[in-house]
Amino acid sequence: MSDVLLEVSGLQTGYGDLTVVRDVSLTVRQGEITVLLGRNGAGKTTTLRAITGLNRVQGGTVSYLGGALTEAAHKRVARGISYVQEGKKVFHELTIEQNLILGGFSRGVGKRELISAAEEIYQLFPILGSKRALAAASMSGGQQQMLAIGQALMAKPKLLILDEPSQGLAPVIVKEVMERVHELKGTGLGILLVEQAVQDSVAIADEVTVVEMGRTVLSGSARDVSVDDLQQAYFGKAS
Repeated sequence: MSDVLLEVSGLQTGYGDLTVVRDVSLTVRQGEITVLLGRNGAGKTTTLRAITGLNRVQGGTVSYLGGALTEAAHKRVARGISYVQEGKKVFHELTIEQNLILGGFSRGVGKRELISAAEEIYQLFPILGSKRALAAASMSGGQQQMLAIGQALMAKPKLLILDEPSQGLAPVIVKEVMERVHELKGTGLGILLVEQAVQDSVAIADEVTVVEMGRTVLSGSARDVSVDDLQQAYFGKAS
């Protein structure tokens, strides 16, 4: 059994006085992918925002490396948690290499070491290396998504959180992004993946959690979760 990186139990969170997530539990282990599924508005992104410190935890617990996760959002990055928000948030006016260097800023190391670390990203995403001197705005949506993931990896995280990396991408690019995400777990990373591309994400997952109306309705090993299980969970019939 892999080491537990993240343990979320009975999470309650939302926006101000509005509670959106009422009872979500999930686990992410080192070298494994946990995929978090659910229909639009089910509470997936809100769950991620609570884990990363952007939303206040109203109830339940969020533990990381065996201890309560209570630091401010920027300090969670320094502890090894990188979050790629939906929408390919990169600096369009900067070059690809400049974007990557900024991604590693939290490590507090010199530019030479960051440039060396960027070479590792180019090995994972060769298209970024071939275009390193170009502005991020010149890239396609799929390439910008790869850059956003590369930025997050520059911080050398233990836990990588991805919010719908396939959003708006062509099916062939979705498969490529999923292949790269699957490769990353081989480095020992724990990955929490929120996705709407159910089939593609379950295919690379170790654990599956489904939320509906802010509650976990299905959780288990990906190899044990059937299509019928997922259909029941999505329609609110799972126990």
